[in-house]
Amino acid sequence: MKCDSHIHIYDRAFLKQPDAHGFVADADVAAYRRVQARIGTERVVIVTPRVYGTDNAVTVDAIRQLGIEHARGIAVLHPDVSDDELAALDQGGIRGIRFTLYTAANAAVGFEMVEPLARRVAELGWHVQLHWTAEQIVEHEALLRSLPATMVFDHRARLPLADGVRHAAFDIVRSLADAGRAWIKLSGPYLDSAAGLEQRYADITPMARAWVDALPERLVWGSDWPHVTETHKPDDAMLLDLLGEWAEDGSIRERILDTNPAVLYGFAI
Repeated sequence: MKCDSHIHIYDRAFLKQPDAHGFVADADVAAYRRVQARIGTERVVIVTPRVYGTDNAVTVDAIRQLGIEHARGIAVLHPDVSDDELAALDQGGIRGIRFTLYTAANAAVGFEMVEPLARRVAELGWHVQLHWTAEQIVEHEALLRSLPATMVFDHRARLPLADGVRHAAFDIVRSLADAGRAWIKLSGPYLDSAAGLEQRYADITPMARAWVDALPERLVWGSDWPHVTETHKPDDAMLLDLLGEWAEDGSIRERILDTNPAVLYGFAI
């Protein structure tokens, strides 16, 4: 079953402040079901959006609606989370925690939280998902190598266009993946592209292909719906088509869309 391994669900019912900045309308479970029907995916991984802080109820509820056999979640937490809450989140389908630290603006977590939380969630078999810049990956290499939990690097590890795979972050992430400790998400091409939507983010292709060539068994694909950063939203079917350009071998695409996410997120194989 094909898996979209990175989306966000927004539901006003779970907002603590109804007019909270950063809320996205028309991005609830019903809206995402229409995306699934369009792109032909059956499984999904839901990442708690920044607007909810460390309240993961919206994600757990979305998993419930979609069915835990078809959905998993990534939470945002602080180190003071109780064991009971971790157990409840695990029961609800959460399989990892995210550290969105590529910018300090509105960050709900900090670098000092990574190691203590990684130790807590490793006991559950969860992973840590890292939305960091390539420069941050290099700066915190020692931390990454010391973590007890599996790591998932968001959005192709955010390799900058100017350096691409020559950036030191590529070798760091690749070595972690080669050791069975890391995965990479092929998602969010618009985040680092200068070519933009009109050119189908063509300048990202060489870096995406490099990941496919290097680590086909450690990659998953995500649409990043509902594309919060983008004024002009890309067509999700086009984004899935891009994977065909990045991974021309059909067996590798099947691995990225089916086998790999099943292993990483604990879906039935």
